[in-house]
Amino acid sequence: MDKQELKQNILNVLDESRTGTLATVKGNKPHSRYMTFFHEELTMYSPTSSETHKAEEIEENPNVHILLGYDGDGYGDSYIEAEGTAVIRDDQEIKNKIWNEHMENWFDGKDDPKYVVLEIKPSTIRLMNKKGTDDVQELKL
Repeated sequence: MDKQELKQNILNVLDESRTGTLATVKGNKPHSRYMTFFHEELTMYSPTSSETHKAEEIEENPNVHILLGYDGDGYGDSYIEAEGTAVIRDDQEIKNKIWNEHMENWFDGKDDPKYVVLEIKPSTIRLMNKKGTDDVQELKL
Protein backbone atom coordinates (compact mmCIF):
# COMPACT_ATOMS: atom_id res chain seq x y z
CA MET A 1 0.00 0.00 0.00
CA ASP A 2 1.54 3.34 -1.01
CA LYS A 3 1.52 6.42 1.23
CA GLN A 4 -1.45 8.08 -0.51
CA GLU A 5 -3.57 4.91 -0.29
CA LEU A 6 -2.62 4.51 3.38
CA LYS A 7 -3.61 8.12 4.10
CA GLN A 8 -6.96 7.62 2.37
CA ASN A 9 -7.64 4.44 4.38
CA ILE A 10 -6.85 6.33 7.58
CA LEU A 11 -9.14 9.18 6.54
CA ASN A 12 -11.90 6.63 5.88
CA VAL A 13 -11.62 5.37 9.48
CA LEU A 14 -11.68 8.97 10.74
CA ASP A 15 -14.76 9.73 8.60
CA GLU A 16 -16.64 6.67 9.87
CA SER A 17 -15.66 6.81 13.56
CA ARG A 18 -16.55 9.50 16.06
CA THR A 19 -15.96 7.76 19.39
CA GLY A 20 -12.63 6.41 20.57
CA THR A 21 -10.20 6.52 23.45
CA LEU A 22 -7.82 9.30 24.34
CA ALA A 23 -4.92 8.47 26.62
CA THR A 24 -3.01 11.21 28.40
CA VAL A 25 -0.12 10.89 30.84
CA LYS A 26 -0.75 11.28 34.56
CA GLY A 27 2.14 10.68 36.93
CA ASN A 28 4.12 8.87 34.19
CA LYS A 29 1.22 6.45 33.63
CA PRO A 30 -1.43 6.34 30.91
CA HIS A 31 -4.90 7.64 31.72
CA SER A 32 -7.54 6.70 29.12
CA ARG A 33 -11.11 7.77 28.55
CA TYR A 34 -13.70 7.70 25.76
CA MET A 35 -14.02 10.88 23.73
CA THR A 36 -15.71 12.08 20.58
CA PHE A 37 -13.49 13.13 17.69
CA PHE A 38 -13.77 15.30 14.62
CA HIS A 39 -11.07 15.84 12.04
CA GLU A 40 -9.73 18.06 9.30
CA GLU A 41 -7.43 15.91 7.22
CA LEU A 42 -5.27 14.15 9.83
CA THR A 43 -5.61 16.71 12.63
CA MET A 44 -8.14 15.56 15.22
CA TYR A 45 -10.32 17.64 17.52
CA SER A 46 -12.21 16.68 20.66
CA PRO A 47 -14.47 18.88 22.81
CA THR A 48 -13.87 18.97 26.54
CA SER A 49 -14.18 21.15 29.61
CA SER A 50 -11.31 23.29 30.77
CA GLU A 51 -12.07 21.99 34.27
CA THR A 52 -11.27 18.31 33.54
CA HIS A 53 -8.28 16.25 34.57
CA LYS A 54 -7.37 15.70 30.92
CA ALA A 55 -6.93 19.45 30.44
CA GLU A 56 -4.54 19.57 33.40
CA GLU A 57 -2.71 16.47 32.19
CA ILE A 58 -2.24 17.88 28.68
CA GLU A 59 -0.90 21.13 30.07
CA GLU A 60 1.67 19.12 32.06
CA ASN A 61 2.47 16.64 29.27
CA PRO A 62 1.01 17.11 25.76
CA ASN A 63 1.77 13.55 24.57
CA VAL A 64 -1.40 11.59 23.79
CA HIS A 65 -2.48 8.31 22.22
CA ILE A 66 -5.79 7.72 20.40
CA LEU A 67 -7.61 4.52 19.39
CA LEU A 68 -10.38 5.11 16.88
CA GLY A 69 -12.44 2.81 14.70
CA TYR A 70 -13.16 -0.83 15.40
CA ASP A 71 -16.88 -1.46 15.05
CA GLY A 72 -16.88 -4.13 17.72
CA ASP A 73 -17.28 -7.40 15.86
CA GLY A 74 -13.56 -8.06 16.10
CA TYR A 75 -13.37 -9.74 12.72
CA GLY A 76 -11.41 -7.50 10.42
CA ASP A 77 -12.67 -4.14 11.69
CA SER A 78 -10.13 -1.51 10.71
CA TYR A 79 -9.02 0.93 13.35
CA ILE A 80 -6.23 3.42 13.92
CA GLU A 81 -3.70 4.03 16.65
CA ALA A 82 -2.41 7.60 16.68
CA GLU A 83 0.45 9.06 18.69
CA GLY A 84 0.79 12.80 18.84
CA THR A 85 0.63 15.97 20.86
CA ALA A 86 -2.40 17.89 22.03
CA VAL A 87 -3.01 21.55 22.73
CA ILE A 88 -6.03 23.19 24.31
CA ARG A 89 -7.73 25.61 21.95
CA ASP A 90 -10.17 28.23 23.15
CA ASP A 91 -10.72 30.20 19.95
CA GLN A 92 -14.34 30.61 18.96
CA GLU A 93 -13.81 29.62 15.32
CA ILE A 94 -12.85 26.02 16.11
CA LYS A 95 -15.45 25.82 18.90
CA ASN A 96 -18.17 26.87 16.45
CA LYS A 97 -16.91 24.47 13.80
CA ILE A 98 -17.24 21.30 15.90
CA TRP A 99 -20.23 22.33 18.06
CA ASN A 100 -23.37 20.20 17.86
CA GLU A 101 -26.54 19.97 19.94
CA HIS A 102 -25.34 16.84 21.76
CA MET A 103 -22.79 18.98 23.58
CA GLU A 104 -25.63 20.81 25.33
CA ASN A 105 -25.58 17.91 27.82
CA TRP A 106 -22.25 19.24 29.13
CA PHE A 107 -22.05 22.90 28.14
CA ASP A 108 -24.30 25.97 28.24
CA GLY A 109 -23.84 26.56 24.52
CA LYS A 110 -20.83 27.14 22.32
CA ASP A 111 -20.00 30.33 24.25
CA ASP A 112 -19.70 28.50 27.58
CA PRO A 113 -16.33 29.60 29.04
CA LYS A 114 -15.59 26.01 30.16
CA TYR A 115 -15.98 24.67 26.59
CA VAL A 116 -12.57 24.16 24.97
CA VAL A 117 -11.29 21.97 22.16
CA LEU A 118 -8.35 19.59 22.19
CA GLU A 119 -6.39 19.80 18.95
CA ILE A 120 -4.34 16.66 18.36
CA LYS A 121 -1.52 16.70 15.79
CA PRO A 122 -0.45 13.11 15.14
CA SER A 123 3.21 12.23 14.67
CA THR A 124 2.46 8.59 13.77
CA ILE A 125 -0.78 6.89 12.74
CA ARG A 126 -1.00 3.12 12.41
CA LEU A 127 -3.76 1.48 10.38
CA MET A 128 -4.59 -1.76 12.13
CA ASN A 129 -6.60 -4.84 11.17
CA LYS A 130 -7.13 -3.78 7.54
CA LYS A 131 -8.95 -6.54 5.67
CA GLY A 132 -6.71 -8.22 3.13
CA THR A 133 -3.46 -7.40 4.89
CA ASP A 134 -1.62 -8.88 7.84
CA ASP A 135 0.79 -5.99 8.20
CA VAL A 136 0.41 -2.92 10.37
CA GLN A 137 0.56 0.08 8.06
CA GLU A 138 2.32 3.09 9.60
CA LEU A 139 2.15 6.69 8.43
CA LYS A 140 4.82 9.01 9.88
CA LEU A 141 3.93 12.69 9.82
